[in-house]
Amino acid sequence: MNRALQQAEALFDLGRYEQAAALAAQHLAGHPDDATALVLLSRCRHRLGDEEQALTAVEQALRVEPESVSAWLMHAHVLLALKEYKQAESSARRAVELAPQHWGSHYTLGAVLSQGARGKHRRAAYESARTAAALAPEESDAHLLLGVTAHQTGNHRVAQHAYETALRLDPDSSQAHNNLSLLLLRRRWLRPGSWTRAAEGFVQSAALDLNDRQARFNLETMAWGTVMGSRWVALAGTVAVSCGAAHLRAGATGTDALVACLVCAAVLVGSWGGWLLFQARRVPPLLRRPLLLVARGSRQVLGMAFAVALLIVHAPLALVLWRSAVFGALAIPLFFFVIVTSVAGRTALQQRAPKP
Repeated sequence: MNRALQQAEALFDLGRYEQAAALAAQHLAGHPDDATALVLLSRCRHRLGDEEQALTAVEQALRVEPESVSAWLMHAHVLLALKEYKQAESSARRAVELAPQHWGSHYTLGAVLSQGARGKHRRAAYESARTAAALAPEESDAHLLLGVTAHQTGNHRVAQHAYETALRLDPDSSQAHNNLSLLLLRRRWLRPGSWTRAAEGFVQSAALDLNDRQARFNLETMAWGTVMGSRWVALAGTVAVSCGAAHLRAGATGTDALVACLVCAAVLVGSWGGWLLFQARRVPPLLRRPLLLVARGSRQVLGMAFAVALLIVHAPLALVLWRSAVFGALAIPLFFFVIVTSVAGRTALQQRAPKP
């Protein structure tokens, strides 16, 4: 390989795509029919987000060398970025025909088929990913794709094993951390500790990739869900206080009145104490600060917290001001306000969800 191309490859591996592209273009000025240089230029432009120039370069490489596996693979990836799924699939299949024992060919075909695929295409994507992982058992990307496709087909056991294998091979894989956490979060009711592991994974993913909007959004969703879950605790306290206040207004005096007040206070302290203890065990100290920072920057989380806080404050005040039936009746509109806020918050979060 030409020395300039070797330097360009080294710069590409270091993530210096502009400089690598400049060296490749300089080489191509004197060797316009060098398919290897054209593919490298296409890879650089693809990483820089310039898909049109990347497509032009790789198509020129294919005209020069129609049976170049690397060119067909690059062609498929560029077309995939342009959302030309059918053409991308054709290019990936051509690469598989030319190099059936190359894991990258099956990986690329699986990646193309997994994008927006349904039914038999998802199954085909899974089979391609399995082949890629079998051909390259030490490649983290192959196991990551296997996890994604298994997840899509509902095979969660295989997906979890594949994500964990990908992380064993590449502990710094932000996507593997994020995807495994999504899977654990979905199964949080079936396995104790899954919620905590999911949160840890999202924090790790966000720390590894500062541009990972998906992980931060998932953390925000978890914080919002935690605050939203507290509304049932607030409702339990409100119902207890409403019953106690009604008992007092009915004429309870002496011991009966004292017992009613103590029961209401016990329900309030017990329910919130239990909820706080549960959250303290659920969210380890290392996760509290990241979740708090995400919550402070989220309008949806703050809005939900405000609505629940109104219901929380209302309960003890209603017990103190039990003679005021009007004040006690505020519990109903406050609870409906919580419900409306939760629906609005969920809708806003779904609209803001980053595209995969």
